Amino acid sequence: MGEIRTIGLLTSGGDAPGMNPCIRAIVRTATAEGINVIGIRRGYQGLINGDFYQMDSNDVNGLSCKGGTILYTARSDEFRTDAGLEKAANVCRDLRLDGLIAIGGDGTMKGAAELAKRGVKVVVIPGTIDKDMGCTEYTIGFDTASNTAIEAIDKLHDTGQSHERVSVVQVMGRHAGHLALYIGLASGASAVLLPEKEFDLEEDVISVIRRGCLYGRRHHIVVVAEGVGKLTELSKKIEEGTGLETRVTVLGYIQRGGAPSARDRVCGCMMGVRALDCLKNPKLGNRVIIVKNGTFNDMPLEDAVDHARVFNESMFVACDRIDNSYQSKKR
Repeated sequence: MGEIRTIGLLTSGGDAPGMNPCIRAIVRTATAEGINVIGIRRGYQGLINGDFYQMDSNDVNGLSCKGGTILYTARSDEFRTDAGLEKAANVCRDLRLDGLIAIGGDGTMKGAAELAKRGVKVVVIPGTIDKDMGCTEYTIGFDTASNTAIEAIDKLHDTGQSHERVSVVQVMGRHAGHLALYIGLASGASAVLLPEKEFDLEEDVISVIRRGCLYGRRHHIVVVAEGVGKLTELSKKIEEGTGLETRVTVLGYIQRGGAPSARDRVCGCMMGVRALDCLKNPKLGNRVIIVKNGTFNDMPLEDAVDHARVFNESMFVACDRIDNSYQSKKR
């Protein structure tokens, strides 16, 4: 293991439950091993602006149960420019960082790859509720966000049953429907609409709801990923096609908040320790921490950036079969 003295730590992009436990694990472990941790506030923009402070174990007390990120997060247009990237890399050199740990999603990983090209040693920890990074089976925040949405939908079931309504529920996922698919299957939705899959509203939603009504089902949930389309127009067509009162619920940023689940706390801790070990190993270059076959691992950053997103086709098929259980024949 190589000797490192100072590392930088930042969170970037959308916040995800489990980021704080990850920060805690990194700071506690590094401090115990005599490594200085420079906390960089507000992501890559904070790196450019020199918004940082020395962290120690006292700064991370009680973080295991807290959502969000104490390092704050932001998106940075300046960081996307060559001048901004050079400035960020120079700040890393001025701080004499032996490495940088960046916690975030796909955009964070791509930003880290640009810094790596400019000589900064970087390790990325996947943290995004969308779970849309193809290099890893799991990302910090997905479990908590799913549970938050499922709890909300369970409550919608109660009031929807009382009023015999259709509830159209929008969950996060502008470009990827992993979260919507998982939530839809877990919550017993009548239909799930995803950006990865084309759908026929009449056949895949309205007809399913009609058949359910014939068999005595009085309330229907339609889970929609935010990247699918206009909710108001969608709900109006469902109401016209089914004759049932249809209401829209947008869960929005409520999915990002709240105390992280046990899985996200443990995942954050394990990924944080693994990231620190990657920085300490002189034989390893720039890395991304991943979950593969259920275990924590790491892979080269340059390979991870180009890794294609994998859609869970088997889960979609299972969801479709359950949704269409009222059909008299298979499609």
